[in-house]
Amino acid sequence: MPDDTLRNARSCLFYQTDHPRPVLDRAEGIYMWDTGGNRFIDGSSGAMVCNIGHSNPAVLAAMRAQMDRSTFGYRLHFVTEASEALAARTAALAWPGMDRVFFVSGGSEAVESAIKLARQYAIAIGQGTRWKVISRSPSYHGCTLGALALTGYAPLTDPFLPMMQPMPKVPAPRAWLDGLDAADPATGTHYAAQLEAKIQEEGPDSVLAFILEPVGGASTGALVPPAGYMEAVRKVCTRHGVLLIHDEVMSGGGRTGRFFGGQHWSAAPDILAVSKGFGAGYVPLGAMVAQGHIVDAVLSGGGFLHGFTYAGNPLACATGLAVIGEIERQNLMANAAATGALLKAGLAGLMDRFPFIGDVRGTGLLLAFELVADRDTKQPLPPSLRAFDRLTEQAYRRGLILYPRRSRGGYSGDHLLVAPPMITTPAQVGEIMEKLTDALVAFAAECNLGGAA
Repeated sequence: MPDDTLRNARSCLFYQTDHPRPVLDRAEGIYMWDTGGNRFIDGSSGAMVCNIGHSNPAVLAAMRAQMDRSTFGYRLHFVTEASEALAARTAALAWPGMDRVFFVSGGSEAVESAIKLARQYAIAIGQGTRWKVISRSPSYHGCTLGALALTGYAPLTDPFLPMMQPMPKVPAPRAWLDGLDAADPATGTHYAAQLEAKIQEEGPDSVLAFILEPVGGASTGALVPPAGYMEAVRKVCTRHGVLLIHDEVMSGGGRTGRFFGGQHWSAAPDILAVSKGFGAGYVPLGAMVAQGHIVDAVLSGGGFLHGFTYAGNPLACATGLAVIGEIERQNLMANAAATGALLKAGLAGLMDRFPFIGDVRGTGLLLAFELVADRDTKQPLPPSLRAFDRLTEQAYRRGLILYPRRSRGGYSGDHLLVAPPMITTPAQVGEIMEKLTDALVAFAAECNLGGAA
């Protein structure tokens, strides 16, 4: 079909918005081209997915090799070499004892699998009164009804409240917004105490698990927890027999400088969910990883009552194994840490020119900046301004793709995630900063904000 037909015809395809977009022609490294020859920097790795960049030759070769052997083998009919190899490699990258892996096709499936395993474990060990999964607000854990019940992001959850069982929430540890010192361990203890209080309020015998993103994703804009938080939360969960689940859908896959974002702290989870960068955009792929004793109890109690058709798909698993191979071969986790520090310093430097940038946060190549009307009071820009959308469009026009969200529960506050692939070079950081600065100047002029000159 000719390009102009694709652009102008009424499409049968729909997603979330009606923003017009060009037709993708090809992608390589951190760049993408439309059929008109226009080049874009993938400054958000899609939706924080394409961790190793586009069109990696080694991954494509591994996919072709697996396609020559088989593209599907149902998990109840065959064990495949690819799924066994990826499971072993994933377990080796996780914490000691987390040696059982269940494959899925995406992040929502991974989270859904985690909470279902947790519930079946409680039943298997005679603790059937435990069913509540405490999560944080704001948060995002997926689009299935089970994952949405954990999510603290009102625009996405409100329409479906009659259809699901909302779970208890505690505040996310947003030290900057709350005016607390993120470097002070007392701040981490403060937020962990809120989890303790919520467990007591709900009744410890009814609480099954606590789920968190070690480094925040779309809902909190690359939130890094304050000092002491992760360790204190681990102690609270252990004290009450509550399972700790890490949602590593966005922070996993090496983007933060460790393969799992939670590995920056000494606070191992009982179960984790990973996707996005795990398959790096080459195939739909995710996984749940769990402590062996949890899985053993569930299997001994009658089996895991859960599953997806494409779980353990050999083509997906061969691809995931090749992605990990490239992360290790190119030392991309170290590059994410070093290049991320350079990019973060550049973003922080923009605060000198643009007074409406209130905060820059994140680690590795999972970074974000938040927009405010007043830096001292942290008052957000008027929601009617739709600043997150306007700035994203200004960047897109200049060939830079960013990932916007609203940071204060979904209806107010604006942040933009900057998370290019882990192969990004210092020179490419310069390209990103140049395009972003131009977009900020145009946005400031459009909205009558400071920094346009």
